[in-house]
Amino acid sequence: PIILRRARSLPSSPERRHKGAGAQGAACRPGCSRQHRVRFADALGLELAQVKVFNAGDDPSVPLHVLSRLAINSDLCCSSQDLEFTLQCLVPDFPPPVETPDFGERLGRQLVCLERVTCSDLGISGTARVRNLAFEKQVAVRYTFSDWRSAHEAAARWRGPAGTEGAEDVFTFGFPVPPFLLALGSRVHFALRYRVAGAEYWDNNDGRDYSLTCRNHALHMPRGECEESWIHFI
Repeated sequence: PIILRRARSLPSSPERRHKGAGAQGAACRPGCSRQHRVRFADALGLELAQVKVFNAGDDPSVPLHVLSRLAINSDLCCSSQDLEFTLQCLVPDFPPPVETPDFGERLGRQLVCLERVTCSDLGISGTARVRNLAFEKQVAVRYTFSDWRSAHEAAARWRGPAGTEGAEDVFTFGFPVPPFLLALGSRVHFALRYRVAGAEYWDNNDGRDYSLTCRNHALHMPRGECEESWIHFI
């Protein structure tokens, strides 16, 4: 083991009392009434030395997704070809609504509509667009990992107006994903709620809910790009 010690060379208690008595008689400017009181660790029953023991054989705790990426880069270092591999990740079961032809019609009918959603190591994030009916408004995402046997909510944040006319606003939202959802076939469902002017509106994908399913996702990584990505783990 590696032992680090930190200690201070301090005078003994009698020496400190002697110096403290001499300091009380020191000259002070007219009108000066300040007092100094100092307490040392040993006077409170504490140790003046702190010892921290590190075991050289202890393994660091590294997230699994980081280890998998490092393994991929390690394979590239020994290969002269590009690497193809598969990852298990959540994939939306729907196209980006903002890219569908009826997005404007749905927004006018529901007053709130999902724009798009993305998945990453940090969880699920996305954007929603609402009709600007009043200054005060609230947007939230309601989601479930258990097919609505239990549910959670996360408040969305206002990002800014959509366009220059001010008729629509964009909100961003996000929520974490537990590790068990990275098993093949696992699903997450969610819907958006919009509260404004005392009323409540929903976008639940026309009653079907928005869902994402964990699937095998094929990736093609060029050798040069992966070699440069080492810097992200240094």
